[in-house]
Amino acid sequence: MRAKGWDAVVVTGSDPHSSEYPAERWKQVEWLSGFTGEAGDVVVTLDHAGLWTDTRYFIQAEQQLAGTGIVLHKTRVPEQVLIPEWLEGQFGGEGIIAVDGLCVGADFAQSLPGTVLSVPDLLSRFWEDRPGVPQTPVFTVDPGESRREKFDWIRAFLRGKDCDAILLTALDEIAWMLNVRASDIEYNPLVISYLLISKTGVDWYVLKDEVEDPESKATFSILEADGVRLLPYADIDYLPTEFTGRLFVDAATLNYQLYSSLSAAGVALEQGTSPVGLRKAVKNPREIAGMREAHLQDALAMERFLYWLEKSVEAGREISEWDAAVKLGQLRADLPDYLGDSFETISAYGPGAALPHYITPHVHAPSIREDGLYLCDSGGQYRCGTTDITRTVPLGRCSALEREDYTLVLKGHIDLAMAVFPEGTPGCRLDALAREPLWRSKRNFGHGTGHGVGWFLGVHEGPHDVRQNLNPVALQPGMILSDEPGIYREGRHGVRHENLLLVVPAGESEFGRWLAFEPLTLCHFDTDALELSLLDRSEIEWLNAYNEKVYQTLSPRLPQEISAWLRDKTRPV
Repeated sequence: MRAKGWDAVVVTGSDPHSSEYPAERWKQVEWLSGFTGEAGDVVVTLDHAGLWTDTRYFIQAEQQLAGTGIVLHKTRVPEQVLIPEWLEGQFGGEGIIAVDGLCVGADFAQSLPGTVLSVPDLLSRFWEDRPGVPQTPVFTVDPGESRREKFDWIRAFLRGKDCDAILLTALDEIAWMLNVRASDIEYNPLVISYLLISKTGVDWYVLKDEVEDPESKATFSILEADGVRLLPYADIDYLPTEFTGRLFVDAATLNYQLYSSLSAAGVALEQGTSPVGLRKAVKNPREIAGMREAHLQDALAMERFLYWLEKSVEAGREISEWDAAVKLGQLRADLPDYLGDSFETISAYGPGAALPHYITPHVHAPSIREDGLYLCDSGGQYRCGTTDITRTVPLGRCSALEREDYTLVLKGHIDLAMAVFPEGTPGCRLDALAREPLWRSKRNFGHGTGHGVGWFLGVHEGPHDVRQNLNPVALQPGMILSDEPGIYREGRHGVRHENLLLVVPAGESEFGRWLAFEPLTLCHFDTDALELSLLDRSEIEWLNAYNEKVYQTLSPRLPQEISAWLRDKTRPV
């Protein structure tokens, strides 16, 4: 930095496609700082190093940054000072800020004060064993809508915007548009690539090395037959000088290096929100049917797992958090459509559960005892859909505070699940339904209440959500989102209850059309830790009906001893 005359370097936790989960090559924040959370950015000046992350990771960051000299800067709190403001305070808008332009979004880079320099692969000169760009086998899926139909739809969008082409850079949008999947990023069935769709052609910048595997060759042949031209991934660098016409881009996902190159080359850019995210979020009937099947399969693994866990602990077997995570993975692996986990399983007992995104140790993991609460947040990728479920279960005697927290979080979960709301309502207006039972007891949680989920895609997707941020995107029938309130007491315990919900029509009245939620997740809520006096009659009725549906749906498909156990677990309260 001194040699280059830089005042600050900003290193983000993303990749050239603004991905939430980057491949190993782009885990630059982890390499630089040791912080392994999914959301974190580092700023280094000549006399300071700071990590910016949100409420989900405060405890984890403090532990992982201890002794590094890196200061934690907290976000999503009232007193937050975000990176642009902080840099403005340090340099008064006069600083020279270096960024890896490949891994910084154009929107974010433009918000930084002073002179911003794009230095692609900035850390490569130090990161000697840095992984390369992955290239895994690519295969096709059938979501009920062909890629040709999707091309026609996007070209109609281009005509409406008077643009000649659209450049898609978000990996989930590319996978959805082309009906393809791969494993370039762990837990995410995505292909690292760029996609240019014009009025007359489609260019897919995807090739990294010689393609050897038969599945990819067959997939690429199918795509070429549909008019898709395959190009080397690195050839995106030539687009700024080769493209003529008006190009639609989404600056929220377009990286700053490519944005700067296009601008410098004089390409006429139409900036706006990509239409693919919203279209992708509204699932079609085939995708909804697939998600139902995925959740049915996943539920069978979950109930087998919870039965095994309870009986193992009761028998006094030595079970660690890691042992439990491995067992759940083995049970999912036995399912016919399972292709892998949708994220790293959070298997947490006692104090570990107080970290919303706890990383279960592979070695020396804490033992699970016949006492208190155990939390498991996990999910699977299936050829027919994606799942995400959290269950907190009592494994023995629970304290009065544990029972209160357990019940209030479940109360909030149920209140959101029972919601009926007018068409056009965004998720931010429903967020308080899940928090109000906790707020009344002056308790709260720092993460969002709900996120979108893709169809055999990312476990987190937008543009809709349920959180306190003022997101104006309205919920629509066919959208899928999570319902996961929680509470976390550092050093003691954590509680989270999560189902995935499908937005469905709920009828019409003289006041308009109405929507509601239908749970997709099928796994009982344990009632042993409930403080029933905290639940009202409608909440108890919802809970009893849900648990009965779980039993009636799953019991014919489970071994007799597990079915009998589940009958006991789902008896009305």
